Amino acid sequence: MKSASRNKAAVVRPTPKPVIAPYITKWSSEVDPPGTVIEVGGGIGYADEKPNDRDRHGVLWARAAQRPGEGRPLFARVHPFRQRRAMRMLLCGVCGGPADRDEDGVLWLLTDHRDDWPDWPARMAAVEPPVCRPCVHLSVRLCPALRRGAVAVRARRYPITAVRGARYTGGQRPRAVEDATVFLDDPRIRWVKAVNLARTLQDCTVIEVDDVRA
Repeated sequence: MKSASRNKAAVVRPTPKPVIAPYITKWSSEVDPPGTVIEVGGGIGYADEKPNDRDRHGVLWARAAQRPGEGRPLFARVHPFRQRRAMRMLLCGVCGGPADRDEDGVLWLLTDHRDDWPDWPARMAAVEPPVCRPCVHLSVRLCPALRRGAVAVRARRYPITAVRGARYTGGQRPRAVEDATVFLDDPRIRWVKAVNLARTLQDCTVIEVDDVRA
């Protein structure tokens, strides 16, 4: 008796081509929900503001839909919620898993700016989330900016200190005047619609990328 499987033509389904995009990348399907910015309480807010529009520091955040993996990745744009989650929970900004941590601190991968000041990146307000070790070499291979020069950094201290976003002016119709990194204790924070959370890197050790084992 012949096997039933031999009496049927084999069905071959195409395997979807994998798309590699960092966890914090925004996707084309994630269209920003509406939100009219108004002046309120010596700063800005949304006309229809909801409790989750602000974080625990009282900072107003850009609204964003949540549809990761749908459409195409917009590599030049960062998803505010996922970036903020990665920074708060110390998740890898590439894969979304736990960032690497050892006795020398949490691991970051940064564009190499060691010429900016003598003990760079100490005291830098970083908006790039940390990374896990396997994603270090993947990132350098795929990211054009990192291919031009990158270093790994271990930070022993990394407090949340600032946000980056659009700073608005007051008036009947507030308008965005600049993109700025504003510290949480700066009075201007009331006029910012944030898109990135920042941690200030302290007590840092710089490591060459080739010395980071996957």
